[in-house]
Amino acid sequence: MVAEPLYRRVDGPEGAPVVVLSHALGSSFEMWQRVLTPLATRYRVLRCDTRGHGRSPAPPGPYAIADLVADQLGLLDTLGIDRASFVGLSMGGAVCMLLAATAPERVDRLVLCSTAEKFGEPAGWLERAATVRDQGTEALADGTMERWFTPEFALREPDAVERIREIFTATDAEGYAACCEAIAAWDFAHRLGEIAAPTMVVGGRRDPTVSPERSQALAAAIPGAALAIISDAAHLTAVSHPQELTTAVLAHLG
Repeated sequence: MVAEPLYRRVDGPEGAPVVVLSHALGSSFEMWQRVLTPLATRYRVLRCDTRGHGRSPAPPGPYAIADLVADQLGLLDTLGIDRASFVGLSMGGAVCMLLAATAPERVDRLVLCSTAEKFGEPAGWLERAATVRDQGTEALADGTMERWFTPEFALREPDAVERIREIFTATDAEGYAACCEAIAAWDFAHRLGEIAAPTMVVGGRRDPTVSPERSQALAAAIPGAALAIISDAAHLTAVSHPQELTTAVLAHLG
């Protein structure tokens, strides 16, 4: 557990059903800003910075995805939230999958965006962790933005991309590296059948990190899961395609 509480913000009407948003590696709760307003008209929306990110503490590593789940459950307990729906993108999706499998009594519905049961081979993530510890997150920023956004979106909304880049480069180097190590060890392929909450998987047609075929396979492996693929979207759909993502989320949450 993180010794200090996670930095968080709660929006939306008191007494409404709670929706928790879990962000991507190298981002912060700000990446959800464009989907906040339509969600917060109907739900109590909880956003927090994952450990090692944004304004949350960055305790020394190593981290595991289970630690990020424990942080999330600890925050729910602190806020007196017994049960919620969860929307997680990329690393945030991994957190939501494990949470749904290990604490099913806390989960109403689940939306898994641009995420997978395994993110490539561990060696690549360990190399990324070493690079960031040596050179900082700036060394990975340009390549990350190219994976997160299509060239067309970058030309159309350069300010939005620059803001996300600023968040990425401000991420604590040790926090980012320790989360890379957590992702390196993440392999949930044999546990997907444990997810009992009604689930929707959302992918991007042009996502180089999680292909639409992998999103389709993830949905097929989770009992009863629905699938939505957003055309022309790369990885960070919450920023580049908020309307399409929000429509899918609201339809699933009901």
